[in-house]
Amino acid sequence: MSTTDGDPLSRLAGWLRCTVCAEPLEPAGRLRLACVRAHSFDVNKRGYVTLLPAGSKVQGDSAAMLDARDAVLENDTYALVAAAVSGASAGPRILDAGAGTGYYLRAALAEHPEARGLAMDLSPAAVARAARSSDRIDGLVADTWQPLPVRTGAADTVLDVFAPRNLPEFHRVLRPGGTLVVVVPRADHLAELRATGAMLDVPADKADDLIASAEPLFALQTREHVAQALTLDDALRAALVGMGPSAHHGSASPVEDVETATLSVDVLRFTRR
Repeated sequence: MSTTDGDPLSRLAGWLRCTVCAEPLEPAGRLRLACVRAHSFDVNKRGYVTLLPAGSKVQGDSAAMLDARDAVLENDTYALVAAAVSGASAGPRILDAGAGTGYYLRAALAEHPEARGLAMDLSPAAVARAARSSDRIDGLVADTWQPLPVRTGAADTVLDVFAPRNLPEFHRVLRPGGTLVVVVPRADHLAELRATGAMLDVPADKADDLIASAEPLFALQTREHVAQALTLDDALRAALVGMGPSAHHGSASPVEDVETATLSVDVLRFTRR
């Protein structure tokens, strides 16, 4: 699959396979993709395609959650995480599973000027923002928990940053020897806010469990602990709570006297077996 040649629709199609029969998708008109068995899919004029299973009722992050995420990420609050992710990635084809608005994918693409990215997320609003943010990013609305509508061996790197994981499918869509980069929070990540009840707790052994479950498919190459003390104001406190899964659970607003919080995550780099 070329990452630079051809028109935008051809580049998007080059990542994808049919959700019905798993045949490769190809351009079939101005804003349409289709496979050889005549299953067809409309492409949004904003440059992304939705490939969810028929009848799917799952929902991604809301516009409010995406706004909160932008408020945190676009101010480079998590810049150290982005640097670790980009340093662990490899081009020229980078798939971000659970890409959100594309912050970490853009960081990886900046590290690899020859690369192209696919931003995959369950939220159409998130994918639209990601695709709009760079002409090197294609957009896909899909459910990570389902068989991915991505061609086998289409990616050199899969990124998974604070997102659900489908390890068998990540293994399939990666080329042999490809790279999987996963970011998971440690138990002390934003612990000062979690102590108020404003955010969900993080299991203490999250990274270790992931490494063990990935072992049959992926070999761990590096494990980097990224940590930083964050100074909080009212806006950042609210955004940190509002951008993550706690927002889905209606958690309480963070208390105003929490002035600092600890950024603490593991960045894991695996090689596909």
